Formats: sequence, structure tokens, C-alpha cells
Amino acid sequence: MRRLWLLFAQTVTVALALWFIVATLKPEWLTRSPAVLQLASSTVSVREADGSGKPQTSYREASQQAMPSVVNIFTTKAARKPAHPFNDDPLLRRFFGDGPGAQDERQFSLGSGVIVSPEGYILTNNHVIESADEIEVALADGKKVNAKLVGTDPETDLAVIKVNLRDLPSITLARLDNTRVGDVVLAIGNPFGVGQTVTMGIVSALGRNHMGINTFENFIQTDAAINPGNSGGALVDIHGHLLGINTAIYSRSGGSLGIGFAIPVTTVKTVMEAIIRNGQVVRGWIGVEPQDITPELAESFDLKKSSGTIIAGVVKGGPAEKAGIRLGDILLTVADQPVADTVSMLNLVAQLKPGEKVKLTVLRKSQEATLDLVVGRRPRMKQAPQQEGE
Repeated sequence: MRRLWLLFAQTVTVALALWFIVATLKPEWLTRSPAVLQLASSTVSVREADGSGKPQTSYREASQQAMPSVVNIFTTKAARKPAHPFNDDPLLRRFFGDGPGAQDERQFSLGSGVIVSPEGYILTNNHVIESADEIEVALADGKKVNAKLVGTDPETDLAVIKVNLRDLPSITLARLDNTRVGDVVLAIGNPFGVGQTVTMGIVSALGRNHMGINTFENFIQTDAAINPGNSGGALVDIHGHLLGINTAIYSRSGGSLGIGFAIPVTTVKTVMEAIIRNGQVVRGWIGVEPQDITPELAESFDLKKSSGTIIAGVVKGGPAEKAGIRLGDILLTVADQPVADTVSMLNLVAQLKPGEKVKLTVLRKSQEATLDLVVGRRPRMKQAPQQEGE
């Protein structure tokens, strides 16, 4: 009997030793198969929820979708070198110049652009191609071709150029109303001339205005790195669709501080179509200088609310003067649309057609008055002013 107990004890000891070795070196051998099936099922369901079969850890598909549509733009313009006073003397000219009069120098600049049509139309910033004598476009595949200017709109800092090529990879326009603060965005361009570069960030804000950059402002703010040379490049969503044209940064050093601004696709589409159709953007004009209502002005005018804009100046002989608008009037509505502030007024007036008759509501000496006005055509400006003005 004692021998049987010894045999049993030895068997149990060996079994425990084997279990300890397996548990230490191969613990998965001790896992039940139903638990493995349950874990696999859970993993599959998570991946299916993403819709792509794998977690979103890369934006390479969006980059590959948009990058062929983004080009590098190189411009050349002549700069006049002042004539030296000794150039008229044949002897002294040998030391001070090759000939009388001014001499030509060449200046070069670079930026980015976005192909918006397979027929060769390319969108960029006005300041990228402003005053350029020659425009050269480098496509994503390395091909270089000369471009011609179709038209510009300095007040939104947009321009359209065209290359004589067909079947180009044009970008797809996004829907801005689907965009929210916090959405991931990619900025594509040619910063500092190093070559095509993609940076990532989020939408920091929408509808930024009163920045003093353009006359008509409605910027997308982003923290995606935007540097000199990115101007005119694309801001795209995670599908590679165009959300805006990168145009400016807030910086104290010239480099990116995480505050960049892009012209939204809604403005881009309207301006682009007008330039392609007419060579320029035609806007309404009433001939006034508006001023925002500050709390101090509201108190001095005894206003119950601060909406509207004060008429601080009236162009002599302009539509506003002919309609009877006076200095100090507060413009409340334009064509039955309420005026919130100066930016709102500029946008409302710009959308009117020249020659159209509209009604304006003004507040004059605490009394509202309705005036009939014939819309004029907004004078074309060579470059956008730093402050809004009508």
C-alpha cells in the first residue's frame, strides 16, 4: 500500500512540474479555443467599423490622391536698375556701366498652384504671379511648361493661369459645409523651394475675417505647417479633396508658428469660374466707406444694438450719394439682408449686380429710412488693401 502512495505522489509531482514548465514557456497552450474565437471575432468587428479593413493610421491615400494636382510655380520679372550718372560719358562708362540708361535685372520667385481642370487651368495666389513677365509650371511628374495668365482677383488674392496641356490630373473640390473644427487636413506645396511637401494638421477655426490680409475674407485657419513657397498650394481633407488655397501665415520670424490661413473652396469656386468666364470678377459697389460700430460709438449714437455699419465716407457722384446716403447714417439692411458689420456689408454689396436697383435701410437720427439705390460696378484694384473698405 505504501508503494502505491509513493507512486501516486511521484506521478502528481511530475505532472505539476510539467504544468509549471508549460505555463512558463508556452502559456498559450493552456488557453481555451473558445476564447481565441471570441477575440478574433471582436477584432474583425472593429476593423469593419472603420470601413477600410484596417485602422486609420496613415493619410497616404489622401496624399496620393491630391499630390499629382499640386504644381510648383516659378515666376520671372524684370527689375530696372537705376542708371548711373556717369553712363553718358563713354570713358567713364567703362568703369560704371556697359551702356547709357537703366539696365535690366531678373528677379525670381516661387510658389505653388492647384490644377482645377483637365484642360490646363491652374489656381494660385495673386501675389505668387503678380507682375510676373514669365510663368513656368513644374508638374508633379517633373515636366516643366510655360503658362499664361488668365486673370486675377487681388481682393481675394486669387489668380488663374493656364498651360497648353490636356488630360491633366485635376483635383476634386470638397464640400465646406461638411467641414468642422478639429477635422484633419493636409497642406501640400513647395515650401522654401525644397520640392513638393505634405504637412498635416487640423482645422483650427472657420470663417476667420478682420485679419487685414484681403478685402474679402472668410479664411480657414489651420495648424498644418505652411511656409514661404506654400502659397497657392492645396489644403485638402482626408479624402484628398480641395478645402482651400493656402495663402498666408501669422509669423514673427517668417516661419510657421502653427497659424496658417487658407481661402475656402466656396470663395475659390466662385472666383475661379468668374475669371475663366470673364477674365475678372465683377462685383457690386455703392461708393461708401464703412466703419464698424464699437461699444463707444453705439453709446454716443444711443443705439440699442451694435449691428450695422456706420457710413464714415461717401464717394462724390457715386451710387450712395445719388441715393441720398449721408455721413453718419447707419446702414442696417442691403436688399432686405441684415448688415451685421463691415465685412457683412462688403460681402452683401459685392454679390449685387451692377445696374440692379436695390433698397437700403438706414438709421438716421434715430429714425429708419428706406432708400432706392442703383448698384455700381466695383472699381478694379491692382492689389488688395490692408483694410476693408467699400
